[in-house]
Amino acid sequence: MPDILLSVRHLTHCFRLSKKQVLRAVDDVSFNINRGEIFGLVGESGSGKSTIARCVMNILRPAQGEIFFNGVNICSAAERRANRRMLQTQRQIIFQDSASSLNQRMTAADIIAEPMKINHITPPRGSCRAEAEFQLHYVGMDASYLDKYPPELSGGMRQRVAIARALSMEPELLVADEPVASLDVSIQAQIINLFKHLQEEHGFTFLFIAHDLSVVRYLCDRAAVLYHGKIVETAPTQELFSDPRHPYTKALLSAIPIPDPRRERSRPLLQFDGTGVQGAGRLEEVSAGHLVWKEAGT
Repeated sequence: MPDILLSVRHLTHCFRLSKKQVLRAVDDVSFNINRGEIFGLVGESGSGKSTIARCVMNILRPAQGEIFFNGVNICSAAERRANRRMLQTQRQIIFQDSASSLNQRMTAADIIAEPMKINHITPPRGSCRAEAEFQLHYVGMDASYLDKYPPELSGGMRQRVAIARALSMEPELLVADEPVASLDVSIQAQIINLFKHLQEEHGFTFLFIAHDLSVVRYLCDRAAVLYHGKIVETAPTQELFSDPRHPYTKALLSAIPIPDPRRERSRPLLQFDGTGVQGAGRLEEVSAGHLVWKEAGT
């Protein structure tokens, strides 16, 4: 039997837009994440991925459903209070926008050490600064960055500081909410390889949220596809890519870019209309370098 670390059961969350309008961002979502695996959550913008991440971290209170972490129902106020220290240290989140998730008035050393100070944890390496230096080195940065402020760092460096802050707690679960979406491609590759290393060498468990299917294919063990707040398909990653079952998944996979320009222009693309796939066609180049959709057979 797999060792389940996180279990999300019939999760629903709504946002009130006005007195009469309510947006159901997440609708009856259920999935399990096994200990030591990377579970991908994919879907287009607005599909509910970040809302699920915030519910898992108790940033948002779900309208319905239950979430169990290490057997603790984190939707229950009483159980949260009884397990407060464990929940604060064993779950960590890495946000998409490192510029807004880091305190601009704190140095990298202070940012990394802050969780240990808040939770009154004695640094394993003797001092908060020594621990911050170790964590920075672990994510590929040297000690010269310890006294730098976030505005002095590049986007990739800021994201590494955010990852180092999360790792300082040695959490069982890392929630990565599109952590590479705003980074250059070369920096994305470095961060993704770092996540892969953390999972293989240290057994970290990830909830990895992304809209880049290529990254999910490389990194994740299993993946779930979200469409308008609902999970339409869950499968091992290789199976999901080689034999997608749901029409929306097929449409997503058909949109993955191909490096060869000729193949990219001639390959079939699928469109999902809410019920099924339609309009298998191709992209053709027209004047002025613009691209236009051509129906199949035209």
